[in-house]
Amino acid sequence: MVRIYLRDRGFSIREQSLGEDEIIGASGKGVVDIRELGLLPGVERVAATSKPYELASRETRPEDTIVTVGGKEPGGLVKIGGTRISVIAGPCAVESRDQIMETAAMVRESGAVILRGGAFKPRTSPYAFQGLGMKGLEYMKAAGEAQGMPIVTEVVSPELAVQMQDLTDMFQIGARNMQNYELLKKVGSLGKPVLLKRGPSATIEEWLLSAEYLLASGTRDVVLCERGIRTFETYTRNTLDISAIPVVKALSHLPVIVDPSHAVGIRAKVSSAGLAAIAAGADGLTIEVHPRPDEALSDGPQSLYPEQFERLMRDIEALAPVVGKELLRTPLPSHGGRGRHAEKAPAKAADAGGGPASEGDTRDIPVAFSGESGAFAEQALMRVFGEESPRMRCSSFRSIFDAVLDGSAMAGVVPVENSLAGSVHENYDLFLRYPDIAIVGELKLRIVHCLIGDEKADLDTIKIVRSHPQGFAQCRDFLDKYPQWHLEACNDTATAVASIAREGATKVAAIAGEAAAKIHGLRVLKTGIETNPLNYTRFVIITRRIGDEVFVPPSLGSEPPNKASLVFSVPDTPGSLFACLKILSERGINLSKLESRPIQGQPWRYLFYVDVNIPGSEGMFDTVIEELKTKAEDFRFLGAYRGSL
Repeated sequence: MVRIYLRDRGFSIREQSLGEDEIIGASGKGVVDIRELGLLPGVERVAATSKPYELASRETRPEDTIVTVGGKEPGGLVKIGGTRISVIAGPCAVESRDQIMETAAMVRESGAVILRGGAFKPRTSPYAFQGLGMKGLEYMKAAGEAQGMPIVTEVVSPELAVQMQDLTDMFQIGARNMQNYELLKKVGSLGKPVLLKRGPSATIEEWLLSAEYLLASGTRDVVLCERGIRTFETYTRNTLDISAIPVVKALSHLPVIVDPSHAVGIRAKVSSAGLAAIAAGADGLTIEVHPRPDEALSDGPQSLYPEQFERLMRDIEALAPVVGKELLRTPLPSHGGRGRHAEKAPAKAADAGGGPASEGDTRDIPVAFSGESGAFAEQALMRVFGEESPRMRCSSFRSIFDAVLDGSAMAGVVPVENSLAGSVHENYDLFLRYPDIAIVGELKLRIVHCLIGDEKADLDTIKIVRSHPQGFAQCRDFLDKYPQWHLEACNDTATAVASIAREGATKVAAIAGEAAAKIHGLRVLKTGIETNPLNYTRFVIITRRIGDEVFVPPSLGSEPPNKASLVFSVPDTPGSLFACLKILSERGINLSKLESRPIQGQPWRYLFYVDVNIPGSEGMFDTVIEELKTKAEDFRFLGAYRGSL
């Protein structure tokens, strides 16, 4: 019926598949009412686009595509795009089994989530190292499996694509082959994820049209890779087109990553270029790393030493919250652990009350947060667990703790501290009431407040502003400019936005995040209204203790904890608190937070909440904890986790 409808109105028809979606494309000078077309049986959505790359265009698909790479084994499932930054790393070329095994272990330890490496190397000179071929790909597949990492490797011909498809998790189309259309059609028809590098002299439109070939041929998972273009400049290998990142992300829904190694070709410049790409909005990086770059058979001068890559990963982790993202980390293989105090997933579900046990058991169990959709807590949740994770909205912080305790939620996300407003004391007190709840993760989220209202609202017509009390406090300088506005407090910022959408109020605005405005169909009247741009909220991930075990969601990764939270009281004697702090000081353990809270029912007695950095020697930290217990009263270990130190 849809085809007949369009043909009768003068359109030419072509049919394409995008994964499981069947798409009918119509072009020509015909005239059609899009609303009427959307009502026809079988039509899910209608989009009009003026771009020649229809499937890759954001006009066709407004929401960001998140590309999934790899299998379901621990660490093997990686998502590129959305709110997390994914890092691909490895050597330019697979040189031997030992070399790729060594490199894979190094980059995995530093936090890379996908292993790269070339088995087939198209080179400018016919005398240069061309790769080990299929044998090299077998070595690479083995290295990826050993480290729990999916792999990406370059394919150079349609015939090889068929041979390689069972050995690689993701195909890479190199810059030289970006416009090899027969290769694009064959690789696209295989349905695997594809990393498409921009050609050295390709325009952005030509690049996106190459992506269109892949999408039109059958795959729906395409990642665009900016790797520098050829200009008159000769100091660097290529010129990294930073501006292409925001431009392409505005034009297309496909994720964009950057290859700074090939862009600059100078080892000392790679990290700076990579961080600049993250700041410009890239969804990830692909980095060349070699254990001994001076001995590399190809691209040694641009390959990072392992220690340089380790530092780059730490810098990315620090930069990510500034651009509203989180560095993606996936679970390490079974070897290695988190340490005594934190975090071993129980082998079975807990008692009759239920409770999550393993990745397989928890895949459909939600994560709890407080507030309406679009709340900052939900944004923090998606950073840790992914945009597609099932979520449970709770009416209060206490109901989050209850949901985690009774097993209806796999985990919970609760705020504990704001960089401007201080601690969320309610949640600190809840840890005492729920001794079977533990902290297993931490996230610092940058808070950017917006003034949000109805499409018909403006600054002159607003009479009432709604938000959480902390939202008002954090935007005090802006609000002081409008003393005539009446402030109404809500349980959270997203609830304030939702109330305006429900009421259709045109004289009421809300202070909240931009995500809440998008979800509830409202307009951002003014952005960045917080008094201090260095406005961060620290969220913690909580799960249930089951006996001596603490469940750690696989999405938190398997790196050893570097931070712990404790709470204790001390005897009412001179120097008792000093005696506890002295233990930490003498053992070289850094105290990152110390806060007192009154003990309920005991006037003028206090509990002390403490955050400490865990040293590299796990045994020494265990000794300190045992010694601290001898000096303190009512000692509780709230959890050990991976924090941003």
